[in-house]
Amino acid sequence: MAQITASLVKELRERTGAGMMDCKKALTQTDGDIDAAIDYLRENGIAKAAKKADRIAAEGLSYIEVKGNKAVILEINSETDFVAKNEKFVALVKNVAEAILAAEPATLEEALQVEAQGGTVEAVINEGIATIGEKLSLRRFEVVTKSDADAFGAYSHMGGRIGVLTLVEGSTDEEAAKDVAMHIAALAPKYLDESEVPADVLEHEKKVLTEQALNEGKPANIVEKMIVGRINKFLEEITVVNQKFVKDDSFTVEKFLASKGGKLAKFVRYEVGEGIEKKEDNFAEEVMSQVNASK
Repeated sequence: MAQITASLVKELRERTGAGMMDCKKALTQTDGDIDAAIDYLRENGIAKAAKKADRIAAEGLSYIEVKGNKAVILEINSETDFVAKNEKFVALVKNVAEAILAAEPATLEEALQVEAQGGTVEAVINEGIATIGEKLSLRRFEVVTKSDADAFGAYSHMGGRIGVLTLVEGSTDEEAAKDVAMHIAALAPKYLDESEVPADVLEHEKKVLTEQALNEGKPANIVEKMIVGRINKFLEEITVVNQKFVKDDSFTVEKFLASKGGKLAKFVRYEVGEGIEKKEDNFAEEVMSQVNASK
């Protein structure tokens, strides 16, 4: 039997919004498996859905550079938010973005060897580390191309904390493309449309929703029909084209762009540090441990 720690209970509470005792029970029932505990809570109607719990750990900037029919979105990390606002760091990020956009490397390894102003990208970053005094790293990037008949939408939120690049085909309306980028920054959809949703994701959701309906006491013969509607609702929430457009909810995103003669072909959304674990310092505990050690 796995040990059910307070930190594990706390994490489950943050991810589901369920009460402490319910979380402890769920973890006990699932032998400390937090993902299984989330399913347990949802199946029993205690948690409607798992909240996103990627811990935003690393600092830095997301940045978008557009030049003609090419655009790049990238993320470069620093150790502190203070450095992320440093003029030298901002200039470094722009320098790297311009170099990658020009060279169009396929991998991070190739990107580090691209020639930028002042040397290779790797050399520029190493020089930045020496000058700024913090670990800096190029985490990810994507180069996107379009035709003259298409439009890019570039949106940066909170000074580069979130960056979104959209590609709208069939329309040159850059304002509409940017509006959709703002929508994506706000609602954080996972997929473009249903075709991008992995089969195992749909099967997992169907299983959870089925158990949830059965635990609500619904007759088995009508559960299947109910699940169809709930799966459709789930798809509306996670696919951007089916979401209600934030600036006018009488449209879905797909219909909004169709009214402009366009179609969303691609989007890239970067949130700085998403999914990177970070050590959380508790200075009060650190001081007390030092006091106790000196006794």
